[in-house]
Amino acid sequence: MKKKLAKSVGFVSLGCSKALVDSEKLINSLTSDGVNIVDSFEEADVVVVNTCGFIDSAVSESLSAIEEAKKKNGKVLITGCLGAKRDINGSLFLNKEKIGALEITGPNEIEETSVLLKRHLGIEKNTLQAKKTEIRLTPHHYAFIKISEGCDQKCTFCIIPSMRGRLVSRSVTDVLNEAKRLVKVGVRELIVISQDSGAYGRDRRYKTEFINGTPVKSNIVGLIQELKKLKVWIRVHYLYPYPSVDNIVPMMADRNSVNEVISSRNGIVPYIDMPFQHAHPEILKRMRRPGKSEKIIDRIKTWREICENLTIRSTFIVGFPGETEEHFCYLLDFLKEVKLDRVGCFSYSDVFGAEANQLSNPVPDEIKEERKRILLSEQANISENRLERWNGKLVEVIIEGVDQDTGILLGRGPGDSPDVDGIVEINSKGESVHKVEIGNFSLVRIVGNNEHDLISEFVS
Repeated sequence: MKKKLAKSVGFVSLGCSKALVDSEKLINSLTSDGVNIVDSFEEADVVVVNTCGFIDSAVSESLSAIEEAKKKNGKVLITGCLGAKRDINGSLFLNKEKIGALEITGPNEIEETSVLLKRHLGIEKNTLQAKKTEIRLTPHHYAFIKISEGCDQKCTFCIIPSMRGRLVSRSVTDVLNEAKRLVKVGVRELIVISQDSGAYGRDRRYKTEFINGTPVKSNIVGLIQELKKLKVWIRVHYLYPYPSVDNIVPMMADRNSVNEVISSRNGIVPYIDMPFQHAHPEILKRMRRPGKSEKIIDRIKTWREICENLTIRSTFIVGFPGETEEHFCYLLDFLKEVKLDRVGCFSYSDVFGAEANQLSNPVPDEIKEERKRILLSEQANISENRLERWNGKLVEVIIEGVDQDTGILLGRGPGDSPDVDGIVEINSKGESVHKVEIGNFSLVRIVGNNEHDLISEFVS
């Protein structure tokens, strides 16, 4: 097919939501200079592959995407975490000449990547800071907002700090300005992300900023207090069990609910995403993770007393080197006692360059998978029982779409983050469906649930 005269770029964005935000920034830099983003590799002048380099499966997916782009186009620029990944000798994992790429850049090099890409396209102007376009890769009603880059934690299973660097926080002013722009164009939910959201501002020594003449501490609590004022959903992901969480939970408590309506527009939804990874102190020590399970149990009990509608999501790793049957049973007992609402589980796999690879007593793959199966089975029962507490309540949800087969509306409640949690099925009369717009709030009454989702009836 004959290529268009206007410069065009094909784009592949892989990995986590943090990488998605990087892709959005790079795309907006390109479109600000009139570059078209096209779906077809064959029609593009250059293809950009924003890679993930964390676990082996992500690396394989990234390499496959690169090969496909090379086969269908030939001109490929590689960016993202895999571009910064290093091998056992300390050399970059990817070699530009060997892999046949135009350029290779890392995840924290948006401006450099933009300049290099435009050079290959024959565009010398660089308008990264102009932000003339506001293209997003999420639906129009929600957006991820990244408050910091990098991480200062030293988890033995993780290599992200080696690829994304140490913690670098944005200013409160910068985050707020972006949030206001997003709300102005119709975003109803801001999902706060980073590698370690609770550590926000630590690298800036929690410097005091002035917002409209009012002093604001540049920590996670101060930032949330300002974001709340925008009157949209604020959902915070990737919190460690820092003491600051004890100050965040009271902001989630709904003290203004009327006639049993559970409002989700108080500014910050009653939702905590806190990856515990394990519960046994010996495994946590091997992982170099913070938190003692007995203290976590007490704190969660307190949080739920303060905010009864609180949803807590976490993730766990089973089969970590040295994990015995006793350790695993301890983890199961922890889950049964703490009764988390949402849980993800991963079988441990070696990550090239991670310290955990050198730990003794690796767990056989078949045992890892069996433990994962058992944990998810136990958690499914816990989740189903936890969801029952919503039955009979009126809840505000945000509309996500319509099931084309059944005509049932699909929404998300305060306890449902997109893509990782459940949904709310909304049974309604046929004529009501056409009056509801995707991205708008609706009121529903919860009438049932299963292991992961709520079932409701449309109210208004």
